[in-house]
Amino acid sequence: MVQHIGIVACSAEGAALCYKTICVEGAALLGPHAHPEVSLHTHSLADYVVCLDRGDRAGVAELMLSSAHKLARAGADFLICPDNTIHQAMEYVLPRSPLPWLHIAEVVAAEAAARGFRRLGITGTRWLVDSEVYPQKIEAAGLAWLRPSEAERDETSRIIMDELVQGVFRPEAVAAYQRVMARMKAAGCDAVVLGCTEIPLIMNDGNSPLPTLDSTRLLARAALERAVRAPSGR
Repeated sequence: MVQHIGIVACSAEGAALCYKTICVEGAALLGPHAHPEVSLHTHSLADYVVCLDRGDRAGVAELMLSSAHKLARAGADFLICPDNTIHQAMEYVLPRSPLPWLHIAEVVAAEAAARGFRRLGITGTRWLVDSEVYPQKIEAAGLAWLRPSEAERDETSRIIMDELVQGVFRPEAVAAYQRVMARMKAAGCDAVVLGCTEIPLIMNDGNSPLPTLDSTRLLARAALERAVRAPSGR
């Protein structure tokens, strides 16, 4: 029996890409047009932003747990969250969650280690880049990491929140990310984490100065593998 995937969503573009990846790539594991059962729930992005702006991780966790309980009632077997930023609330979520989770940064760090990378650049929202979400998981995998500069954090975060989550994709945004990634390469990084689930909508291995670790699609693929390979039941 294939497990039922529950998606705790936050921003629409990233959640949509994750959902689409599960549905499209499911066929490679299950046959033509097949994919696991998927349920998705999201609170308003504005509710999350209010909590993030005031540093209220417990408030973020309450929103995530509300979605988790609704997805459990819908029959999900396990949960994923295609939003890197709100993973900083996982320490509050996991002890009270009705279902197990896949952690996006653990998935990315494992992929980086498997591919032999040694030092990862971290990109994402200001909230994410300032947090320990990725440093902790990257270090646990035995790898090193680098954050953007203060000015780079401000600009890339602005692009995410003012453009990408709104479905706005501009050449200027691509150029800005290319500059950040080129500096990371010069500083010794051998790969870059696309640590906002919207960044893969504009950046990829074809236009990045560094090999990319696409957190959105990596999480979707990990969820597919778990859904197909894990025993049925919770």
